[in-house]
Amino acid sequence: MPFMTWNDKLSVGIAVIDEDHKKLVAMINELYDGIREGHGREALGGIFDRLIDYTRYHFAREEKLFDETAYSGAKKHKKEHGDLIHVVLKAREEFQSSQVIAPSLEMMGVLKDWLFDHILGSDQKYAPYLKTMGIH
Repeated sequence: MPFMTWNDKLSVGIAVIDEDHKKLVAMINELYDGIREGHGREALGGIFDRLIDYTRYHFAREEKLFDETAYSGAKKHKKEHGDLIHVVLKAREEFQSSQVIAPSLEMMGVLKDWLFDHILGSDQKYAPYLKTMGIH
């Protein structure tokens, strides 16, 4: 059973954003599976780095749409993005500097909860606006 499961409730109805979110869910599942399967620090670190890189890519895509459409909630939403990047970078730093072989399941829970909360909360708020601006 996957650590995180995509479902229609998570859809914002904008294809490119939904695909990004699905990839983020898949990457968190990949990291979780790697932990459960006992993959080494190097392999897990690589997955972690790809997750961070893709998260930044996705956030930049959303923020570009906000800028192009003059979304009024952009400032607050961008701050949330910055907060998540900070949390993920801190978790990666802790993983890299510790003697543990894998990120903790507690940290995985934080990533999961934040992503779901962000999609179900903040991302659902911008979706109707972007759709009125012709973005589907």
